[in-house]
Amino acid sequence: MKNKKLIMAVPFACFIGVVAVCVIGIIAGSFFDYTISEVLADKTDIGNFFAAYGLYFAYCLFPAAGMCLFKGLSKKGGNYRMLAWAMLIVGYYLAVFYSNNYLGKNVRELFGYTAGESSPLISVLSWGFWAVLYAWVPIVCYYLFDDIDPDKLIAVGAAILVAGVLADNVQTWLKQVGSRPRYKYLLTLDDPASEYRDWWQMIPNLAGGNDSYKSWPSGHMMISAMTFSLPMLSDVCKKRSMTKNVVCFSLACVYIVIGGYNRIHMTNHFLSDVCFGALITYLIYAVICSAFMKAVRNKD
Repeated sequence: MKNKKLIMAVPFACFIGVVAVCVIGIIAGSFFDYTISEVLADKTDIGNFFAAYGLYFAYCLFPAAGMCLFKGLSKKGGNYRMLAWAMLIVGYYLAVFYSNNYLGKNVRELFGYTAGESSPLISVLSWGFWAVLYAWVPIVCYYLFDDIDPDKLIAVGAAILVAGVLADNVQTWLKQVGSRPRYKYLLTLDDPASEYRDWWQMIPNLAGGNDSYKSWPSGHMMISAMTFSLPMLSDVCKKRSMTKNVVCFSLACVYIVIGGYNRIHMTNHFLSDVCFGALITYLIYAVICSAFMKAVRNKD
């Protein structure tokens, strides 16, 4: 398998498959976005729960990446100890920050928090909630990851963190570029089809702070697609194999497909939105992870 082309620790065929499925979805959505949403849209309690907390699994990659960096840098000796701890904290912080930023509203509601009325301590509790929820990730990863190749650990951890932060910023920018009306907003109109726009009919900066015009691309899908890097983490475990990497890739695919369906089902996005979201993040990760891993191979 060493002589075969790998992308993010899985065969190149996996990369081609993901790109092909996303492109097919984009093409189909370009013709049938509105019709597909009419058929699939049907808000449910379980769909709402997944929309609120489903991204947790993707954000677990940040503290896992932090532990990659911690173990890799620690292996290099005393001069890297402080940096190792700093990167572990950064990975952990990113998971808590992004979760509280995008999903914190749901947690604050559970605690009965109302801005301007409730005690600020309740808001602080939402941070603590996420901090506790991610505490197990670096601990488990510490025992799973193999430090026999510290440079590879560092490359994997750094690639996941860099690509993840970049993907989040790209989706924020693209939402402003597209400013596409969400299907759930269109449903509030007397004539929903009158304001419908295809993904290429962009009106840059129309959205501003109005979430109703942030349909393209799907931010949830751009975050969910981070899980395509899961095989890279599998590849630095003590008992690693290509079979396990492919299993991790398959699990990521299932998770992302469920997430994509949920975004359409809950009236938040169209098919092309979710396919663009998954594809953009996947390509970002593929490029950055390949660059980091190539640097490690060249050093060898």
